[in-house]
Amino acid sequence: MLKRTEGIALKSTVFGEADLIVAFLTKDFGLMRGFAKSPRKIKSRFGSSLEPLTYSTLSFIGKEDAGLPRITQSDIIMPFSSLREDYKSFLKAAEIIDLALRFLPEKEPHPELFSLMLGTLKGLDAGADNRLGYLYHKIKFLQMSGLAPRLDMCGRCGCELVEKQGGYGPKHTFYVSHGTVICKDCGKETGQSMQIAEGALRFYASLLKWPVMSIDRIKAPEIFMNDLSSLIDSHIRFVLGPGTSSPDTVIYRITAGQK
Repeated sequence: MLKRTEGIALKSTVFGEADLIVAFLTKDFGLMRGFAKSPRKIKSRFGSSLEPLTYSTLSFIGKEDAGLPRITQSDIIMPFSSLREDYKSFLKAAEIIDLALRFLPEKEPHPELFSLMLGTLKGLDAGADNRLGYLYHKIKFLQMSGLAPRLDMCGRCGCELVEKQGGYGPKHTFYVSHGTVICKDCGKETGQSMQIAEGALRFYASLLKWPVMSIDRIKAPEIFMNDLSSLIDSHIRFVLGPGTSSPDTVIYRITAGQK
């Protein structure tokens, strides 16, 4: 049966002399992998549409339980070519791709995650400093995939930590190995920890409520951005495992198998 959807190519791996196995995040089918026959022999847009970071409309043939459906057509909607040409932008995009490949189950539709990735790539492709959009993606991805840290209350006693007043506020302790903030009344835990301001926790809670297409309207305090970036990156490194989220390792996982 022929099926159609929109998809973002995440990774392509050479199979044989001229074929490819391509991983996509699709709008209707979630994360899926497909087989493309001879795209490396054909000098056409078909091969280009299977490059990582390319947003296309896809047609493929395969049964519901097919392990590797065959991609019959792919038409480029947005190439996001500038993301591959700028190292810093590519590194950010590669980390986003890597999170999807490592954590998302295959063939489970998740249109919100698809919209999140598409919106983030559009923001990065615009060329402006999009640090907030990059941080927002990681926060929302962790939330949607059930891997978010607990920052709204103490992970031990459940007491609320974030007050309503503005400002920087007092600092709380986030324990990386526990994935949660623990209040002073519950005492200290062992393992890696870091301090985060209450104001940054309030900012985190507000980010969770914003849709991806509206993120460019937010004016983020630099000090809160620094606190949250450090916390989220430490949390991701712990979840992934030691040494698995270094820039060179992330880029290798995305580009390995390409020629």
